[in-house]
Amino acid sequence: MSRAGAVTFKGAPLTLAGNAVEVGQQGPDFTLHFFEDGMQTITPACLKGKASILSVVPSLDTPVCQTQTKKFNQELSALGDQINAVTVSLDLPFAMGRFCGAEDITNMKVGSDYQDRSFGQNWGMLIEELKLLARGVFVLDADGKVAYAETVGEVTDEPNYDAALQALKGLI
Repeated sequence: MSRAGAVTFKGAPLTLAGNAVEVGQQGPDFTLHFFEDGMQTITPACLKGKASILSVVPSLDTPVCQTQTKKFNQELSALGDQINAVTVSLDLPFAMGRFCGAEDITNMKVGSDYQDRSFGQNWGMLIEELKLLARGVFVLDADGKVAYAETVGEVTDEPNYDAALQALKGLI
């Protein structure tokens, strides 16, 4: 299943692989990777027990993705360990770690979908033409059920930070 024209990049229609994730459904499976004292993984089971925010970006090497990550990092600082916060992209785990170190991103983990693109495909966020993730935000409750879902229509636009943060804070 694909969704043609689901998002645009600078006005050009693009196709998202998979089905859209909707509020109320259980968050689909995925395996993300990060590098911290060796290669580690993040799966839905790792997020259980706390409300979670998944900030999805095409690449941390682009200005809008950097802004999105820095904004959520700053806004989430007051919530501390009450939540799980993960930035998801197809960047390599090493590059993601380097960016977070250079930009002092301490309130969010990073998860790379580079190995099998299971997040992108299962969550309907993989842009078929670019082989990158679309921009979006998902908020999950402590049981992994989707409480908020946004796929940003124009990949170069920022997400609705206020709506996502309000949904997250409503769960804690």
